[in-house]
Amino acid sequence: MKASSFFLPILLVFISCQPKQKIDQPDITTPPSWAKSVIWYQIFVERFYNGDTSNDPTPETMYSASNFIETPENWSITPWTQEWYAKEDWTQSNVENLYSNLQLRRYGGDLQGVLDKLDYLQDLGITAIYFNPLNDAPSLHKYDARNYRHIDVNFGPDPKGDLALIATENPGDPSTWKWTSADRMFLQVVEEAHKRNIRVVLDYSWNHTGVEFWAWKDVLEKQEESAYKDWYTIKEFDDPDTPENEFEYRGWLNNASLPELKKVNTVGEHKIGHPFEGDLNKGAKEHVYAVSKRWLAPDGDVSKGIDGYRLDVADHIPMGFWRDYHAYVKSINPEAYLVGEIWWEEWPDKLMDPVPYVSGDVFDAVMFYQIYRPARYFFAKSNYQIDAAQLVDSLQFQWNRLREETNLGMMNVAATHDSPRLLTSFANPGKYKYNANPSADSSYITSKPNQETYQRVMLYLMHQFTNVGAPHIWNGDEMGMWGGDDPDCRKPLWWPEYKFDAENKNSILDKEKEYVEVGFNKELYQYYKQMTHLRNSQEVLSNGKIEFVEAKDNLLVYKRQNDNSSILVVLNAGNETLQYQLPQNLKFTDLITGEEVLDNQLQLNGISGRVLKQM
Repeated sequence: MKASSFFLPILLVFISCQPKQKIDQPDITTPPSWAKSVIWYQIFVERFYNGDTSNDPTPETMYSASNFIETPENWSITPWTQEWYAKEDWTQSNVENLYSNLQLRRYGGDLQGVLDKLDYLQDLGITAIYFNPLNDAPSLHKYDARNYRHIDVNFGPDPKGDLALIATENPGDPSTWKWTSADRMFLQVVEEAHKRNIRVVLDYSWNHTGVEFWAWKDVLEKQEESAYKDWYTIKEFDDPDTPENEFEYRGWLNNASLPELKKVNTVGEHKIGHPFEGDLNKGAKEHVYAVSKRWLAPDGDVSKGIDGYRLDVADHIPMGFWRDYHAYVKSINPEAYLVGEIWWEEWPDKLMDPVPYVSGDVFDAVMFYQIYRPARYFFAKSNYQIDAAQLVDSLQFQWNRLREETNLGMMNVAATHDSPRLLTSFANPGKYKYNANPSADSSYITSKPNQETYQRVMLYLMHQFTNVGAPHIWNGDEMGMWGGDDPDCRKPLWWPEYKFDAENKNSILDKEKEYVEVGFNKELYQYYKQMTHLRNSQEVLSNGKIEFVEAKDNLLVYKRQNDNSSILVVLNAGNETLQYQLPQNLKFTDLITGEEVLDNQLQLNGISGRVLKQM
């Protein structure tokens, strides 16, 4: 026997006994690393930009059996630049209430409009887009899905062709699903966004569908014989032997236009604003999974897919489902970002506790309204004014109950499609998101704010873009748009190439007409660009720890620091000039002006701030 033959079995045993080399696995219990460094821009497509007038909505594509107002025969698209409060000719044959008619308005925003403006977003410094629902639906808001699996036909180039193609599918069988022209255009948006290093997240509500949803229509037609009867909470089916229609079901928040998907195996009472255990019906859950995979990995290719989901009314869906959903999504793309909407435990005073939702097995983040509200009460002039120490206490209360990586990856919202615009929120001294329109409060300001409001918003933005967590912009806020709570926060965007009709600030009040000019605010836009450049150019603002140096009265000073860099933020929210003594042995550069700070005695004018990098 050769020596090599003798030692070979021993060698093989030795090798097999060695510890296996560990293959790095992504940590799916914390937000993906990219989440802490992005700047979010939220797009409401119908009001973003009309890039293709040939696909504009029609009464046929807007039809829903639940519409509380019928679309009039002379209905038409509303001109993009028309005064927001003006009535179209077709409203005269309709309900006179302005806000009811606003739900029937369409301006024709579409995905071609998004493609046309991607360079604008890139120039603005945006690195992540969160789209409000794009799923095919008759409404303005798209939370009343006709189907989950396709992009709304009016957002793509061929609505009629897409409807015909959709009709050839078996909606309950993913193997029959095809790509419509709207679907393909959305995938083009994703591709073009990714080329610009912009992430893309889609908004869905897995809690309910619309009454035009294919499974719901099957239930309506076949009643107890429907294969989808267990997808929904049906209280009573119709008895065909009686003249009455006994059919009764649960709609979200008792809204008949939004039938709820059925929750199963629930434990205890479900109280809105609190997490609860349970799951979704098995059939509906499998369908949700199939739709989610479709956009995460189109035709099995993760590189062509979206980067995550924003998940609507998360507290209305059982935690068991969310844990399973988290595991499923991360199995397809471990780098996918899941951000949940949790908001009110008791409106309008108590916000929800995010802890159960961001502990590693449900969401990566939530829309962090919990840190905007106290910031508003510090930076804006308010009837609920707090000082710097109270703001710090509020922020630390939120952060201290969460993990550091979670805080860094939070979506730091200020204004959204569900709240007053940022300028309008700051212009009004009342309680956050309470009576936030003139119908509820005749003194509520919905028009152009005063100059101090702009200054205070800009100071808040300096805080938002230097704070822990990823800053978020509601589309149009950077243009200087104003407006109260929904629907006034959903005006068509004020693009600089358009000339808009003046707005009557007293339109819905019994007062004399008073007009104000509206349009793109270049100064505010340039300030937003300064803030995005600041955030994108200084890594420490994405991953650095925060240390509060001083918080007294109107003065707030904090440091963002990592191993390589240190930035000091000094903010004066008061109207009076303040002096702040910088450390004597350190030198700083002003990151806004680019100038070296030569005097250690820092003078801060009223409502102003400085962002200083230690040299």
